[in-house]
Formats: sequence, C-alpha cells, structure tokens
Amino acid sequence: MAVQSRSPSTVLPVVLGLALAFTITVVDPLVLSLNLPQVSRALQVPPQVVGVLGGAATLVVAAAVLAVGSLGDAFGLKRLLMLGLAGDIVVNLLAALSPNYGFLLAMRLLAGLVLAALVGVSLALLKVSVPPDRRPQAIGIFMATEMLLCGVMPAVGGWVAGAVGWRWLFLVAPLMSLVALGLTVRYVREPDAEQRRRLDLSGVCLVGVALLALVHGMAEVQNGLSRPQAWVPLVISAAALVLFVLHERRTAQPALNLTLFRSAPFTVAVLANLTMNFLAAGFSFSLGQFGSVILALPPRTIGLLFLPGTLVIAGAVILTGHLVGKYTPRPALITGLMVLAASTLLMAATASPSMALWVLVLATWLCNLGAVVTATAVSETVLSHAPPGETGAVASVQQAFGMTGYALGPTIYLLLFNVFFQRRWIADATARSISLTRAEEAVDATRSAVAHSPGATGYDPNLLRQASGLELGLDITDGLRLTMLTASLLPLALALAAFLLKPRRHRTAP
Repeated sequence: MAVQSRSPSTVLPVVLGLALAFTITVVDPLVLSLNLPQVSRALQVPPQVVGVLGGAATLVVAAAVLAVGSLGDAFGLKRLLMLGLAGDIVVNLLAALSPNYGFLLAMRLLAGLVLAALVGVSLALLKVSVPPDRRPQAIGIFMATEMLLCGVMPAVGGWVAGAVGWRWLFLVAPLMSLVALGLTVRYVREPDAEQRRRLDLSGVCLVGVALLALVHGMAEVQNGLSRPQAWVPLVISAAALVLFVLHERRTAQPALNLTLFRSAPFTVAVLANLTMNFLAAGFSFSLGQFGSVILALPPRTIGLLFLPGTLVIAGAVILTGHLVGKYTPRPALITGLMVLAASTLLMAATASPSMALWVLVLATWLCNLGAVVTATAVSETVLSHAPPGETGAVASVQQAFGMTGYALGPTIYLLLFNVFFQRRWIADATARSISLTRAEEAVDATRSAVAHSPGATGYDPNLLRQASGLELGLDITDGLRLTMLTASLLPLALALAAFLLKPRRHRTAP
C-alpha cells in the first residue's frame, strides 16, 4: 500500500485529526470514571453494577478491536473511522438522555463498539498517510496531542459535572468527534485496498470470551479462589485462549498473526503497551480511591491533577518522536518504562494520609510522561512490522494488548490492594487487642463497596470513623503503598527485557 507524498502543511491536519479521534477513546472512559459517583447517585445504580458501568466500554473495545482492524483493511480505514466518529456522537447524545442505569449501560456497551473503531484504525491510517521517514515525528505529534487533551479534559469534565450536571459530561466526546470528523473528511485520504481480508469471526469471539472471563474471574478472586465464581471463569478464559491460539495457527487469515511474535522487538513492544495501559489504569483507579477517601479531594481537584506539566510532557513526546526517527525506538521504550516505574515507586514511598498535594501531582505527571513516551516507541515499532494491506490488522494487535491491560489494571490493583489491606488491618487489630470478628465487621462494608465498584469511588469516608479503634486510614495507605511497590516490578522487568532483546543499531535511511 503506497503512501502518497504530502507536504508538511497537509500532514499536520491529518495527524491532528487522527490524534483527536484516538484521544476520544482515552478521554471518554476517563471522564466518566472520575465522575462516576455523581452519575451513580443520580441514576441510583446498585453497587454491584457500578463497576460494570464504569468498565463496560473498555471491555467491549478490548474484545472487539481485533475485528475492527481486519474490517478496516477490508472495507476502508477512513470509512470505518468516519462511521465510528458519527456513532460516538449519536451514542453519547443518547447516553446524556438516560432515564435509568439500564439504558446508560446499554449505551456504554454500544460506546465500546464505536470506540473500538476509533482506536483500531487511527494509527493504521497514520501509517498509510505519512511517509516512513516522517512517521516517528508524526507519532510524536500524535502522542503530544493526546497528552494535551488528556491533561485538560479531566479538569473540564470535573468542572462540567459540578457546574451544570452529570448529563453534560456526555457532550465532551461528541464535540471532539465533530472536530475529528471534519478534519478526517477534509484531509485524510482513503488508502487503496490491495486485498480484501476475511473477518476471522471465530478468532474474535474466542479472544473476547477469554478476556471477559479473565476480568470477571480476577474480580472474584479477591473473595476466594476456591469459589466457583472465581475459578470457573478463569478456566473458561484459559480454555478459550488455548482454542484461540490453535485456531489462529490453522486459519488462512487470522485476526492475530502469530508469526509477528517471532520478532523480539514486536513482542517486547506489545507487552510494553499492555504494561503501560495496565499501570495507567491502575494508577487512575488508585488515584480516585486514595484521593477521595484518604485525602478528601473533590472530583474536580482530582481531575486537575492531570493538568500540571502537560505542556512539558507534550514537548518531551515531540522530542521523543524525533529521537526515535534518528535512532531506534529502543532507548525511548526503556526510558518510558523506567519513568512509569518511578511514578509507582514514588507513590509507594510517599503515600500517607497527610501527603503534600504536589507529590501526588508529581506522581501523576510521571505516570503520564512515562505512558506517552512508551506509547511513541511502541507505535513506531508495531507499525514498522505491518505489511501492505494488513496495516489495520497489525495496528489493532497493539490496541488489543493495550485495552487488555487497561481492562485488567483496576481489577488487579484492587486484588492486590485487598490482599495487602487485609494484612494491615489484621495486624492493626492484633496490636490493639481487638478481636478479628469485631475488626472484620468494621472493615467489611468498606471492602465490599470497592469489590463491587472497581474503578469508581466506592469507599464511604464515614466508615473510617466507625473503625472500632482501628486506624483504617493508615491501613488503607499501607495497602496502597505495597500495591504500588508490587506493580513497579512489571515495568522494571520489561525495561530489562527491552534492553537485552531490542536492536541497538542506528536506524538506516529509508
């Protein structure tokens, strides 16, 4: 698939339009997650449904994005992106009119389908629209645009929810979609289809079942691995994954081309993308819980934590794109992973009920910086492996791993937190000569609230004052610190793998 020559003046609106479409897939669930308590109270959402409501769109995206890449190659990448942008406008406008939580949940599931279209083809269109020698710089601008919007939009969402009500939150994404749609129609060209790919429906269904069962099973593990509600979904997930691999090895046009993983750089890149999204989603979950419960920060303030340093990060990402183009993605990938590890280690070292707000801002800034630097290196590595006619399918592999990490992040963080939190309050009760039965009664409602609302603010601060002598504020903080310390091992291990496996030679001229 040839890339048509473009002047710099025409490349920039192409990159901005595609970046805006891609950013919607991040901003949409993030703004809802940070303001989910208000939505839940207004629609009287049951506790056991809150978590499903917050994560429904992300789970659908993760399950459907492999299909979207193949569909884009078959029916047109630009056509599919425009359909997704139009669908996002319609679905969010309907969500704003939700009469009850059941209707809103249905809209969030539909939102997952349209977001899958946006995330699945945006980077693919970037590859076929920008010459290879200018692609790393274009990816840097792409990620910088995402960073700017992700820094501003949480604060905008918090202000909108507080000033005019939660329903207006669902107008944020449609406004972004309108602008992206205008730029796409005007500047993005539909690449010529070199071959018509068959949709691997069986493979897509198997990977969807594997992911959904895995997330559900991991959420239930915190209540006991021996319970059927936990191990049955995990067994189903493992079986579906095995069947998926066997199916993909036999089919002529697989949803996931397993031969790509013979390349060490490609494998490290997609695992880095999974790790990056896992840490970013887990950090957002922890930020919402810790900021609202222990630090008593309102949603508007939590949203503002994403804003400081945004321009600095955007500039750093543009510079990263230039360096990736001059050398290889390897140094940027290692640097991004190390910065992500630094963010989690900072929280592990400093989290306390009286921590200074600037430390929380710094940890958030490092998390965002590490994420976008890592994403820049990952995108260039993955796109360079895409053969003609399969750009959408290969780009969707990156997004499938990323959305899987994003879906698992809150669930795994919650599981780790509950394990460490339990150790802390048991030790606290023992030190104070409080019976375990009495102590468990004091924390059971708190733990149950979070178990039923991953990714949302589930703790009731009043429970901390009903702790029967326990220091639950300190116990929760210690649980968070141990969770962050454990999570930091993942990017450190992957940075070491990137150092050992990815090529070190300079990029050759195209």
